Amino acid sequence: MKLKQTLSFITALTLTVGVAWADTVKIGFNVPLTGFAAADGESALTGAKLAVKQANTAGGINGKQIELVVYDDQASPKEALPIANRLIEKDGVKVAVSGSYSGSTRAAAGVFQAANIPYISAYAVHPDITRSGKYVFRTSFMGEVQGRAGALLIGQTMQHKRVVMITLKNDFGKSLAAGFKAEAANYGIEIINEYEYSIRDRQFGSIVAKVRSDQPDAIYASGYFFTAGPLVRQLRSGGVAAPVIGQEGYDGEQFIKIAGPAAEGVLITTSLDRDSTDSEARAFITEYEKFSGNKVDMVSASTHTAINVVVAALRMAGTSNPDAIRDAISKTSLKAATGHISFNQLGEVRKNVQVQIVRGGDWHYHSEIRDRVLLAPPES
Repeated sequence: MKLKQTLSFITALTLTVGVAWADTVKIGFNVPLTGFAAADGESALTGAKLAVKQANTAGGINGKQIELVVYDDQASPKEALPIANRLIEKDGVKVAVSGSYSGSTRAAAGVFQAANIPYISAYAVHPDITRSGKYVFRTSFMGEVQGRAGALLIGQTMQHKRVVMITLKNDFGKSLAAGFKAEAANYGIEIINEYEYSIRDRQFGSIVAKVRSDQPDAIYASGYFFTAGPLVRQLRSGGVAAPVIGQEGYDGEQFIKIAGPAAEGVLITTSLDRDSTDSEARAFITEYEKFSGNKVDMVSASTHTAINVVVAALRMAGTSNPDAIRDAISKTSLKAATGHISFNQLGEVRKNVQVQIVRGGDWHYHSEIRDRVLLAPPES
């Protein structure tokens, strides 16, 4: 980790959000700003900065301004571990948020739990994150919940029964696949084949040929925008017309840019409804696009939500005591850009799943999954 460069970045960020170094309330923030996940990291950081700016404009925490203490974890567990330790031991944070992927978030979660410092995962999906202990929470869906929602979407809403799975071989892809498989039979889905690929893969000719031969009704494909974009483009150019159903890893304009016209009609399960008439969602979309000059995505919305959960908890707790902050987070009942946020005993979020579809080169509302039994996260 390039410490001097990182510290310079923190200073620049502090000036950007108008925070004085003295007498501030610190929120730790690990996020991938370099490496393969940098685009998502930039969205996460922008969402976090907007939330901090809005909170500070509204008076901060009991009159004190919020300072976002940021480190680049490169979406790497090896980077996330020392960053978590530094945030606790050197920076003295009493609460932190992850704007990063599952691997780095899992690594950091154990450190924060051991130190009894509350830690919120904004959008990482691996189930073991919250199982680190009672100080760890998540404001987006765990992978299994999204996978179960995908099964309902394909088998019940879309009435497709013969499905091919294309699974990314990492924490993200495996947890989504596990949830989908667990519910598939309940919706009459036959998984006729499953093909796996690596996060480094960009050429999918062999998978495309196999899927074309399978002739599925639908394709359930996990991935991030930088893998899903090439995959969908090659499926369509290879003559595969079956609908593609993805997840929040696709969520953003980068996927549409990479996939091009092939993105049209792709559906995803996610946290953000761009067409929502809800006041919190509409305000976030308007303010984010004005603040950043970019379109919103799930990552920015989920990170904005996570920071707002922390801000609300700090105001409720009225103290810098981590135990009081943790207890306040556990009692969260907050209307946010990504829905109404509350947590169960495991620290998992309870909210509806949004389904978005690409129409006319942009993401739009398709449907909403409200089945609380299906979407219920585990309690332990």
